[in-house]
Amino acid sequence: MRLTDFKALTFDCYGTLIDWESGIVAGLSAVVSLLDPAPTRDQVLEAHARHESYQQNATPDMPYNRLLEVVYKRLAEEWGVSYTREQAEAYGRSVRNWPAFPDSASTLQYLKKYFKLVIISNVDNENFAYSHARLHVPFDVVVTAEDVGSYKPSSRNFEYMLDALSTLGVRKDEILHVADSMYHDHEPANRLDIRSCWIHRRFEQRGLGATIRTFAEPSVDFRFTSMAQFVKAHHEELSRV
Repeated sequence: MRLTDFKALTFDCYGTLIDWESGIVAGLSAVVSLLDPAPTRDQVLEAHARHESYQQNATPDMPYNRLLEVVYKRLAEEWGVSYTREQAEAYGRSVRNWPAFPDSASTLQYLKKYFKLVIISNVDNENFAYSHARLHVPFDVVVTAEDVGSYKPSSRNFEYMLDALSTLGVRKDEILHVADSMYHDHEPANRLDIRSCWIHRRFEQRGLGATIRTFAEPSVDFRFTSMAQFVKAHHEELSRV
């Protein structure tokens, strides 16, 4: 199996193309600064992951900006600090400030020459518009949790994406799903027999960061530690043709 065998790349956005962990930590910095002792970065991310996952399961049709408001409230309550409605609402809008990884825009521009590019993300449409602007590439299909009314790892999101791509003449066996999260992405990709590529952004760090653990580690077809490494491998394949 080669990267050049595929016709479309479907991307998770946050954690793969957008550095959501840095965005989460920055967005929570004011409330975290009230804690003594202060939790570590990983402790903040792991607490966020617990509350986010629970809320996504509890209210799958709640848009992500509003869901983040609830996560903010739950975190403040867990940590025993006061908060205002305005602070929670600001955190819900904070996705627009989350930075892209340094290699995201340039690698997407390269890949656009060879593949249809798709986003399948646990986000609302308004916040994604800001992230889209940071990536500097037009996507052929964008599937958000707000569009579907559920959050990954629900199979519904991937089935929705498959249907959208079928209208463009792309079959499931021509799709490679590219993502960081085992829980949100590779597990459902395995379930639906979609080929996948792991962009292991946290390869030098311990723990799972802002995602929760899967029951068993899903299988992946390719593994890279950055999008730049992915593009290098694709370029090398082309040079051997």
